[in-house]
This record gives sequence, structure tokens and C-alpha cells, in this order.
Amino acid sequence: MATKHTAVLNADLTTGTINRNIYGHFAEHLGRCIYEGLWVGDNPEIQNTGGIRNDVLEALRNLNIPVLRWPGGCFADEYHWKDGVGPVESRKRMVNTHWGCVVEDNSFGTHEYMHLVELLGCEPYVNGNVGSGTVQEMSEWVEYMTFEGESPMANWRRENGREKPWKLKYFGVGNESWGCGGNMRPEYYADLYRQFQTYVRNYGDNKIYRIACGANVDDYRWTEVLMERAGNHMDGLSLHYYTYPGLWEDEKKPALQFDEGIWFETMFKAYFMDELITRHSKVMDKFDPKKRVGIILDEWGTWFGVEPGTNPGFLYQQSTMRDALVAGLHFNIFHNHNDRLHMANIAQTVNVLQAVALTDGPRMLLTPTYHVFEMYKVHQDAQQIQLNYDSPVYEMDGRSINQVSMTASKAADGTINLGICNVHHADAVSISIELRGQTFSSIEGRVLTSNELRDCNTFDNPEVVKPVPFTAFTLVDGVLRLDLPARSVTSLALKA
Repeated sequence: MATKHTAVLNADLTTGTINRNIYGHFAEHLGRCIYEGLWVGDNPEIQNTGGIRNDVLEALRNLNIPVLRWPGGCFADEYHWKDGVGPVESRKRMVNTHWGCVVEDNSFGTHEYMHLVELLGCEPYVNGNVGSGTVQEMSEWVEYMTFEGESPMANWRRENGREKPWKLKYFGVGNESWGCGGNMRPEYYADLYRQFQTYVRNYGDNKIYRIACGANVDDYRWTEVLMERAGNHMDGLSLHYYTYPGLWEDEKKPALQFDEGIWFETMFKAYFMDELITRHSKVMDKFDPKKRVGIILDEWGTWFGVEPGTNPGFLYQQSTMRDALVAGLHFNIFHNHNDRLHMANIAQTVNVLQAVALTDGPRMLLTPTYHVFEMYKVHQDAQQIQLNYDSPVYEMDGRSINQVSMTASKAADGTINLGICNVHHADAVSISIELRGQTFSSIEGRVLTSNELRDCNTFDNPEVVKPVPFTAFTLVDGVLRLDLPARSVTSLALKA
């Protein structure tokens, strides 16, 4: 039996612009994300464009992917960029100590990455090495990529086949400096950040948005120290939060091994994102009341145990409606923080953690998370619309969360787009939305759901979970009535 839910949509009241960069992605040298997932080199068995596999490229283009972070993650602070330029056959080989201790042959480096973002039509976001690198190394990398005049690095770039410099908007100074990036105290990192960022120079008309390493989850003191000591020297401050049931120290169960209790725990943890952004924002407001410095949530997503039989250092996991709802919930939360949240990057793009695509040799499939990105891409750079609602309560074991999460925005052509998540594992919900400030002549909808709790897309059956048309609605006298299935993400387009 469906529970009931009411809402009021004020189509003429906007509450800020939804930055398209919150739909960003993250690709680290980890497992099969770069190699096989994005880069196949001269492999004749997989169709590619200059080494970039075409099927993944087209899938990402369809998402209007706005920004792609690279090369890490933990890998960034052991990555020395000079090893990844020049003739491929002469590039240094190294051991990827963080992720499986496999050999990294550096065949995918700066030129290949910049080629990928040009093919995608997105902004590059490069993460520099503070943990094991030097100020000179970071400075020369920026010079190599962005300087047009006569200099050793610019000349070397030309020798390596790129005459004109690239445009580089986003640059991260270190990654997880509180952990794998150096186990630093915030006071120490703040001073290092001030030093390193000085030499991340703007050449010509290329203006770099400098991102400092921010907190691990709810370490609000880290945010306070960084803002107090280095806030004037940064444009963005990163934040990392992964959704996983149980404690971090617990052995994580593979993504398809969960029950209703673990489902609820995952949704409960996903909702924590709102508190996290709110409280970090309040700390930042103390030092930056005009909200100049943005939160850059450059690692988020679900983190479960690896699929049985796969390399534990590769973090390869399957994806279900559980992941799709975490994505939908997060996007709805992100929209509500559009005044401070400048970017978010899901971890990770292909074959790692909450990936949008999985590959197996020449085969590729799209995950339920991919479909949420595709359904929600209409919100990129749109005006958020005021939407007030009261949600039924979803309870389990003495804890409760909202069963329904909603968002609305107005696109440039005047279309009102709604995104609605019903996070309950078993209960449907009926919604009545009073539409104010505008009348509508047509409505189109799609819904993403699954027949079973643990349904997923496989290489033998890649379309088990995919969006289908949504028609369970009526519009009468300015009231939109919807009947939403359990564990579903629904998108609606309302046109005048």
C-alpha cells in the first residue's frame, strides 16, 4: 500500500544556480579505470580514437560530463608527471603502491589525459603531488601545460608534439594530505599549501582555480585551520565522503550481498551528506562570509567489498538501485547547497567503486548510477526552483529518514525538471504536488527502478536496470499526482 506525500512547487521562485560541475567525474590510476576502462592504446580489438576507447567516450559524452579529475586520489601523491610524457617506449615504469602493487607503465600521461578531456569537451582538473613531490616539479608541470612562450618546459611540450598550451582551469594542490598524501597535521599542510600554490602560476590568459586539500568526512577542525591560515590563497577546498554501511574497519561485503537492513543503513549514511556540507559550510562562513571559496567534493560514492575473485586492490564492484539512489539523493542535496558547493566528482568513472560504466575487454555496460547521471543532466547550470514538501518517514531499528527526496529546477528554455527519489526498499509512495507560479500543458516522465532489490546489469544481460517511460501521473486543476514505485528515481519534465 502506497504512503501519501504532499508538496508545493513555486515555479516562479528561484533559489540559486546549480553548478554543472557538481556532475563531475574522477578517474584515478587505480585498477582498470584508466587502463582498459578509458585507455586502450593501440589495442586493435577495441575501437578507439587515439587510444581512448570509443564506447566509453560516447557514453560519457551523452552525460555532458563537465569536468574530469586526474591522476588521483592517493596515486596523485606518488605520481611524477615527467615520467608520463615523451615517447611511450622510453617512459619510466613504476609500481602502483597504493592500488595492488601492479606495474604502472605511464603510457597514459599528460598528453593522453588532455586529449581525453578535449574529446569529451570537458574541463581538466589536475591534482598535483605534494606528498612526495617538490615545488619545482609542480611549478614545471603547470608551465609545461599552460605556458605559450619560450621556456624549457614549453619547449619540451612542443618537442613532445603539442605546439599550443592547453587551457587548465582546475588544479589541486595535494590529495588527502591528512592520510595517504602525507599523514600531515592541518597546520603543517596549510603552510605547505601556501608555499606550493604560490608557484601554481597563471600564464597568459589562463586563470587557475586553486584547490586546497580539505577534510576527511567530519573533521571540522581541519576546515577551520585551513580557512584561517590559507583561505585567502585558495579558490576551493576539497571534501571527501564515501557511503558505506557499517564501520570502516569492518570487512565490507560485496555490492550484491546485502539485505533490507544494509539497504536502510546505506540510505541513512547517504543522507549524512547534507549535514556534512552544512557544517563545513558554517565553518567556512566564519572566514569567508561572501562564499568566495567553494567546497569541492571531489570524491564521493558508495564503497563496498570488491567482487569475488577480483584483485582487492582494484576496488571493482557491481552497481544496483542502491547505488542509483545514493547518487540521486546526493544530487538533490548538492542542489540545496548551490551557494557553496562548486564541484563534485564521483569516484570513479569506470570500473572502480561507484562507476557509471563497467568494461570487460571489448564489452561495456552502463550501470544504474549512469542512468541517474543521464536523467539528472537537465539540472546542469539550471535555476533551482523552490520546492517545499513533507516526506513520509522510513523507519528501521529505531532510526528514521525521509522516504522521499525531491529537487526541481528551471532550464534555459523554461522547462521545469523534477527529480524524485523514493528510497524505501519495499514501499511505493503517492505524491500530490501543487503547482504554483506557472501553468503547464505537457509532462513527460521516466523512472528507474528494479524488480528485485539486488538486480544489476551484467555483460550477458546489460539492460536489466534502465529508465523506462513514467506514466503513473495525472494533472488536474494545477495539482500533479504521482504514484512512484519503491526504490526508484523518477524524472519529470514540465512544459508550459
